[in-house]
Amino acid sequence: MSLKKTLSTLAVAGSLLAAPVVSAATLTLYSGRGESMVQPIIDQFARETGIQVNVRYGDTAQLAVLLQEEGRRSPADLYWGQDAGAMGAISRAGLLAELPSDIYDGLPGIYKSVTGNWVATSGRARLFIYSPERAQADEHPQSVFDLTDERFRGRVGWAPTNGSFQSFVTAMRVQYGDERTLEWLQAMRDNGAKVFRNNTTQLQGVADGEIDYGIVNNYYLPRFTSRDANFPVAQNFFKDGDIGNLMNVAGVAVVNASRNKEAATQFVRFLTSPAAQQYFALQVNEYPVIGGVIQNTLSEPYEDALRASPEIDLDDLNDLEGTLALLRRAGLI
Repeated sequence: MSLKKTLSTLAVAGSLLAAPVVSAATLTLYSGRGESMVQPIIDQFARETGIQVNVRYGDTAQLAVLLQEEGRRSPADLYWGQDAGAMGAISRAGLLAELPSDIYDGLPGIYKSVTGNWVATSGRARLFIYSPERAQADEHPQSVFDLTDERFRGRVGWAPTNGSFQSFVTAMRVQYGDERTLEWLQAMRDNGAKVFRNNTTQLQGVADGEIDYGIVNNYYLPRFTSRDANFPVAQNFFKDGDIGNLMNVAGVAVVNASRNKEAATQFVRFLTSPAAQQYFALQVNEYPVIGGVIQNTLSEPYEDALRASPEIDLDDLNDLEGTLALLRRAGLI
């Protein structure tokens, strides 16, 4: 489905505006999400509401630091972060306004902050990829911890410098503590895990026969299979609840310093509406935060992803420095 056709359909089928536009406001959005990925849905919001959104794009962490430096003087009305760790950090710093509870009350626990100050806009599930030719189903790992077994020696890829991997390590630290996480990192290293630059190169590594398994985000494989249905890589979740299935999220929040909180809240509502959620599912290959949208047939079913994901306090995924220190101790960065 083309982007133009998708947005046209969504404008009719999933329109946001159950309530009238509050004013012809102009909002300033700090976005850690890439322009090519999210500008189309921002433009649709502007068309539907008449509210102009001026976007400052940048690195999620750098924009979070900027918000902290600006404090009450910040011109930002909204912050859209790429991961839960950044959202948790600025929430704990008191930089975010409380959202109306009806925005997040009905969402699964893996998609909302316990503080009520931000909400997920889409999810990216961690899982494992594998070669259907060289990796038999009966030997697939049940847990990410299984990858340190002798049978996987030299057959697994990972990307220790990648941001999504580091968020996953942070989640492992939250759930299992630093010592067990360090033991896993060292055991993976000692078991010959091959280092790749990012998720994409791991998929190519499996296809090229360099490795038989990798640990990545769910939406990379669909990018390959949408161009080549015979691309020789498959993917699957670990057992339900395993930390290897972490659902990391992009999140949005209204900034405390905003002078346009009502219009900013309207933008947050839009991003969790069926129209926007359908866009994230079909065009970005991420998981929606609500049910009832058209399933992306290139991804594992939404219900499977919810069942597989571990329950974890998203606001606790904010200690990136501690994770980097652990990766240094393991000699991985």
